[in-house]
Amino acid sequence: MEAELEERERAVLALERRGFPGPGAKERAIREELDLSPVRYYQLLNALLDDPRALAHDPVTVNRLRRVREARRAER
Repeated sequence: MEAELEERERAVLALERRGFPGPGAKERAIREELDLSPVRYYQLLNALLDDPRALAHDPVTVNRLRRVREARRAER
């Protein structure tokens, strides 16, 4: 059996499921709720998108974020 996601990894995915009202709101939530810098948060998130455990835990969010990431890479 594959290991479960850690609490922080689940929290990162949960934060990504939420909508944020305006600029800075998401970064504030990252700092206040997860005690992470936005840079570290996005590093963790990017690694999670390639983690099969994250896909099993929240396929809708992970697949949506993978599509966004691929679209951004295609623009470069």
